[in-house]
Amino acid sequence: MIKSHIAYLACAAAVVGTGLGAAAPSPGYKTHVVQPGQSIQKAVDAARPGDTVLVTPGTYRESVTISTHGLILRGVGQDTVIKPAKAVVPTTTTAPATQQAARRAPVGCAASGNGICVVGTKDKKVQDVTIASLTVTGFAKSGISALATERLTVRNVTAEKNGVWGIAQEQSVRGVFRSNTARQNGDAGLFLANTVSAEEGAADSHGTVVQRNRLEGNRIGLTVRRLRNLTVERNNVTGNCAGVFVVGDENKPRAGKVTVRANRIVKNNKSCPKTPRLPALQGSGIVLTGTERALVTGNTITGNSGTSPLSGGIVLFQSFVGVTNEQNRISDNVLDGNAPADLVNTDTGKGNTFANNSCRASKPAGLC
Repeated sequence: MIKSHIAYLACAAAVVGTGLGAAAPSPGYKTHVVQPGQSIQKAVDAARPGDTVLVTPGTYRESVTISTHGLILRGVGQDTVIKPAKAVVPTTTTAPATQQAARRAPVGCAASGNGICVVGTKDKKVQDVTIASLTVTGFAKSGISALATERLTVRNVTAEKNGVWGIAQEQSVRGVFRSNTARQNGDAGLFLANTVSAEEGAADSHGTVVQRNRLEGNRIGLTVRRLRNLTVERNNVTGNCAGVFVVGDENKPRAGKVTVRANRIVKNNKSCPKTPRLPALQGSGIVLTGTERALVTGNTITGNSGTSPLSGGIVLFQSFVGVTNEQNRISDNVLDGNAPADLVNTDTGKGNTFANNSCRASKPAGLC
């Protein structure tokens, strides 16, 4: 116990010194220190609302599930690394009945291919969880997966080389995603959605914020799917097949009322093959599809070039089920060197406006 306490003090001092730490826990809350060779999940299970689980530098091969309100899971920077557990090869002596039971076992965070799972329920969202200052890498699905959360904060996290999403959230409200790095993930670096398992109208995110993240080398830097009322600002998005997607469809209410402002979106020219829902992607800066009343303003969008139907600096494109964009405002952006054009509107939707943008070419002509 004394060694653990000394280790915590040393790590806490290092975190504060590097500017990565949160404020010290309030009196009465405990800090549970995890060292290499120990289980993060055991510390999480022992924690009570308001406690901190501090994970010291090292590589931890496990998945972690959080359902405790107010829990802080914090590493000490990129040297705190969470990877998948090493696969266990079943022996030939395993009984068939045991194998069948394993196949029927409940699907958990690890079995679903995720690294860190923050999980509430439809009737009771898990509230005020913070994940900070660590790396999640190599998981088959998501580095961080959040379901049914309220006021989840993810900051200073590196999510890289995960099979689908770096950081993903659905059926959640009031989230804050700040100063993270998501790179080389199979689909979106950051993925925010109402739900991925049902056809439903857009959900109100109640002011979710995506701010100052670095999104690079993914299929899509950021996907906002069937959501309303959130802000995407001051992110650096580069080297993806597409930078930012705001996606809606025919369900009601429609996706929209999203503010995308002051982002730097540069050279998202990686090439990605088509999927059942999207054509091949390359050279897309910001794409609005099936969206209403979005504000896209003050962004710097340069060097995004490709031959996909979705290529260009800022692109308005009807959704894959044919729903148009309506009443979106594209204003005060700086665009240069995007191809086939800086501004592309292939949509027939009504009420979309383009004003005060600095650009050289548009399709159709006259939008600059």
